[in-house]
Amino acid sequence: MKHRNLLSPPVFPCPWASEWGEDGYGLWQAFTYRNVSHAFRWIPPGSFMMGSPDTESGRWDDEDLHSVMLSQGFWLAETTVTQALWQAVMGDNPSRFKGDNRPVEQVSWDYAQAFIGQLRQLHPDLTVRLPWEAEWEYACRAGTQTSFNFGEDLTLAKVNYRGTSETESDQWGDAAKRETTEVKTYHCNRWGLFEMHGNVWEWCEDVQRESLGTQAVCDPWQPQPTPDTDALRVVRGGCWYNNGRNVRSAVRNRNGPELRFSSIGLRLALGHTGLQPGGGTAE
Repeated sequence: MKHRNLLSPPVFPCPWASEWGEDGYGLWQAFTYRNVSHAFRWIPPGSFMMGSPDTESGRWDDEDLHSVMLSQGFWLAETTVTQALWQAVMGDNPSRFKGDNRPVEQVSWDYAQAFIGQLRQLHPDLTVRLPWEAEWEYACRAGTQTSFNFGEDLTLAKVNYRGTSETESDQWGDAAKRETTEVKTYHCNRWGLFEMHGNVWEWCEDVQRESLGTQAVCDPWQPQPTPDTDALRVVRGGCWYNNGRNVRSAVRNRNGPELRFSSIGLRLALGHTGLQPGGGTAE
């Protein structure tokens, strides 16, 4: 079915979809491979304030607050890639914390790209990719501007993290898991996305930019190193090991594309195509 509303996807459902529908969080569709289903949520185009204000508790200096416009909607998986899906596609499971419905981890950015390439071969019309850093934060916030997409009150009942808020601390909260949990353990945000805070960091497509700047931009992404970037790849969202400061919506981190940790997984995106890298200044 074709849609003419600019806030709706151009086609819904897509040819690869085995299930689809609409609920209180919006449109969704899923593909199935070897009895493993993986669902995506429609993220409409729009503008938001990326980064954090100077008044936000725990902010880092690289969280420059600026306006970002995303001119096209896109699909984002409602969960990180699970070990069951990774095993079905790749035939192995590199994760430290085993469980079919836990996020796959100990996957490098390079290995994530190999998984994406393999999935595209299996489903040629399923043009998955990693999300841009700006897409990730836009989707995480889902219209909010607070430290977390559920407000300011962070607890272990809402996020899988260390359970402490200190900047530097070796302490753990009494109820902290100290490992990953299954996807959909915690409540989703307003757009139906689960565990955007904590559990595992999530690879993005972009290379790390030391400064995002304060100028308004449209469709920013940086897939290759430039004179003002390096080859480190962005991860977002924080993980089970982090304190509260590092699971906020605005927090940014990076790692070498070849590195693997039990704290890093991936979430798939679709769409927002036909744009040139680097973004541009908003009109």
